[in-house]
Amino acid sequence: MTVVRVIGPGRAGTSLARALAAAGWDVAEPVRRGESVADGAEGVDLLVIATPDAAVAEVAASVEPVATTVVAHLAGSLGLDGLAPHQRRASVHPLVALPDPDLGAERLRGASFAVAGDPLAEEVVRALGGRSFAVDDEHRAAYHAAACIASNHLVALLGQAERVAATAGVPLDAYLDLVRATVENVAALGPARALTGPAARGDTATLDRHRAALDPAELPAYDAMVDLAVRLVPPR
Repeated sequence: MTVVRVIGPGRAGTSLARALAAAGWDVAEPVRRGESVADGAEGVDLLVIATPDAAVAEVAASVEPVATTVVAHLAGSLGLDGLAPHQRRASVHPLVALPDPDLGAERLRGASFAVAGDPLAEEVVRALGGRSFAVDDEHRAAYHAAACIASNHLVALLGQAERVAATAGVPLDAYLDLVRATVENVAALGPARALTGPAARGDTATLDRHRAALDPAELPAYDAMVDLAVRLVPPR
């Protein structure tokens, strides 16, 4: 049985530990904040550093290397260099939002993962019934930027939709079916073919009415998104 330990059992680390436990892996006691990490690699096949990205290299350097133990991180934007001095290194980044450990453990099953390094990373993905793709160190930052755009920026955009809708007395819930259908359209057709609305039609009069109705504080984001939408429109 494969044995795994997590350093930093926050949302991501605990989600992974619970998901692997449910998949039949042996999950050792985690190393929590304030505890010594020096012996973290002892007695396990996989040591996962699930700290904030900025702390990964410092934590990895504080762990006494064990030749047979794979040391991995969950950071989407980091390469493998930060896991020195460990010989067996890996990166396993789940391309899914993990808002809390219970929901996170559920979402990890069948998820997509960006992997790099030791083959044990692929075993993690297989254990969870997921899909993997390789991202080398050179492209990690771009990969992670795209992930943040797809998730964090979408949340921020819906926050703007909520604010603007409130000025018309309409709750955000009224728009969520539209959001879901739009994401399904993108999945089925791709962004360019899924685009609808005034920017897709070149309807500048409607766009101008929108701008006139918006609080000035909302205009920079609105204009930026119109510009991005126009980039998807093929030349007429």
